[in-house]
Amino acid sequence: MKFLLIQLGVIALILMGCGESVPKGKSARILAMGDSMMAWHAGKDSGISDNVEQILNEPVIDRSVVGARMLYHLPITGAMGLNISKQYAPGNWDWIILNGGGNDLWLGCGCSRCDSKMNRMIGKDGRSGEIARLVSSLRRTGAQVIYVGYLRSPGVGSIIEHCRDEGNELESRISQMAQADSGVHFVSLQDLVPYGDRSFHSGDRIHPSRKASRAIAVRIARIIDR
Repeated sequence: MKFLLIQLGVIALILMGCGESVPKGKSARILAMGDSMMAWHAGKDSGISDNVEQILNEPVIDRSVVGARMLYHLPITGAMGLNISKQYAPGNWDWIILNGGGNDLWLGCGCSRCDSKMNRMIGKDGRSGEIARLVSSLRRTGAQVIYVGYLRSPGVGSIIEHCRDEGNELESRISQMAQADSGVHFVSLQDLVPYGDRSFHSGDRIHPSRKASRAIAVRIARIIDR
């Protein structure tokens, strides 16, 4: 029991450092939530949120956490941010940048026989499931939501290459969800990575490189700016 408590304490310290808190007295109007794609390079002025800040010249509060999922039921670590919905923090948000679902498919079912998990995240019509419920709840705060898709594999030695079909199906459903609400904007990254081009990925060929984080931020900032 003592060892378990120590482990939980260590996890808490790690996760508390991952999600950015909402500063008091600040007029931030943009919140970011999601998994490691959003969190990669965060705090080094090179993450997606960092680049959105630089492009728009205004603060972005980034609460994303590496390893976070849409379907996550452990209460303690979920409350710390491994459950993406728990990353939300009250504020006067005009925009909420959101991503997620990839870990549920890749880690949760190995991108194989994932139909049940896919449906639990989002239905075929884009109107049911955890993602649809989360986006609906965020919209009820008055904020507009920008849902960001995933980078595609460079097709060169990537361990997520076999997840392509599942990723395409997930994003097709998210796109349908966005089409039903003018306050939800889907940012597809399907065309961002030329086949065989490794420069858009970090060394693991899963997460975005600094170059990709900037390119993704440009697409997000265009929506907010316009």
